[in-house]
Amino acid sequence: MDRDYLQDALHTFNGGNWYGWKTHDDNGNKIPNNQRMTYANIKIIKDGATLPTEAEVNAKIQELKDEAQAKIDLKASVKAKLIAGEALTEDEANTIVL
Repeated sequence: MDRDYLQDALHTFNGGNWYGWKTHDDNGNKIPNNQRMTYANIKIIKDGATLPTEAEVNAKIQELKDEAQAKIDLKASVKAKLIAGEALTEDEANTIVL
């Protein structure tokens, strides 16, 4: 299953569960479920919460993607070093789950 980076990013703002998704557009038309989860359809549901800009959300999405890729790259490095018999760094050793 693909990671939902939009929702992961949104959860980092305003202390977590502060948003929902609009079910109808401005003209009263129902928004299909498969089209609802977009920045344009965010609905604030928590008092005091503010809508981050789309640029802020996109920057957080990229940060989360970069972190995920760094983990993948680190695991690949560990595997390659183990196969080659090379020493691991402390970060690499910490990726091994016993």
